[in-house]
Amino acid sequence: MRTPYICTVLLAIFLSSASSFGQNTSPKADQQDQNPTFRKNVNVVNVFFTAKDHHGALMPNLTKDKFEILENGKPEEIKYFSAESNQPLTLGLMIDSSGSMQRMLPTEKVIAAEFLRQVITEKDLAFVISFDISVDLLQDLTSDTRLLRAGLDRARINVGGGSGGIPGLGQGPVPISHPKGTLLFDSVYVASKEVMSKQVGRKALIFLTDGEDEGSRLKLKDSIEAAQKADTICYVLLLSDPQYRTNPGDMRELAEQTGGRLISVSRPEKMSEAFDQISKELRSQYFIGYTPSNERHDGSYRKIEVKSKDGLKIQARKGYYAPTS
Repeated sequence: MRTPYICTVLLAIFLSSASSFGQNTSPKADQQDQNPTFRKNVNVVNVFFTAKDHHGALMPNLTKDKFEILENGKPEEIKYFSAESNQPLTLGLMIDSSGSMQRMLPTEKVIAAEFLRQVITEKDLAFVISFDISVDLLQDLTSDTRLLRAGLDRARINVGGGSGGIPGLGQGPVPISHPKGTLLFDSVYVASKEVMSKQVGRKALIFLTDGEDEGSRLKLKDSIEAAQKADTICYVLLLSDPQYRTNPGDMRELAEQTGGRLISVSRPEKMSEAFDQISKELRSQYFIGYTPSNERHDGSYRKIEVKSKDGLKIQARKGYYAPTS
């Protein structure tokens, strides 16, 4: 069952459903090496990142003194640091169910379900969204991997026509005029703004797509901005079918600006290896938190750079937006 994409309706659905699944932790702001709980009225910038050597191998167990962080080129004091991610994980699986995914989708479902079974624990939450001519919530936030697998099973190739509503949400079919193929950028915005922005701790969206957007109301830059404002990392498994085009450029930009990366998957059987790489990175993240020396709440975009003093390759988001109040 599916709900056709209508921005205001879907945002309202996400807003009401996501708010009931908030993750609560107790703040430990006075402890240097503890992850804090982030509140709206506390201006703390949090950055999750990975460190790799020149061969691409993850480097674990490094200490705070091995890193520095800069905002707009100016060094900042690291207030919080952790070499292990004890914060809960909120994970969104974003499934491209447009016509170009016809051959890939069955394999996607099986491998993604196994990935969730291995990664999601009782303290974590995950959800499933599909996107094509509409953006559809197939499974809301839950730690129950059986429900998540059932959500994945509901993904269907959709290239046009009406569709039913999401069970339990009471949304019937809504006609769409001039339906267009793949609302990828819109899906990033909805997942980031209406789900991820309500959560704390580690947050990641994993896209299984060929990267081609057709028909979104929003642009790539809007998607990146929404993900950055929600402190959400985007990973892209770029799936390629020789019959269709791919768009690695946009997908690489989305991933790198948010602290994730693009992994090209030329054959369905390579998906398992790609998911394994993401799983290892999520388990090997470092965390830095700092209070910006620039205290202005002006909503401006500010560049972030995490540096390794030992010359390691750092994978982290490129910036954030200052609060406005």
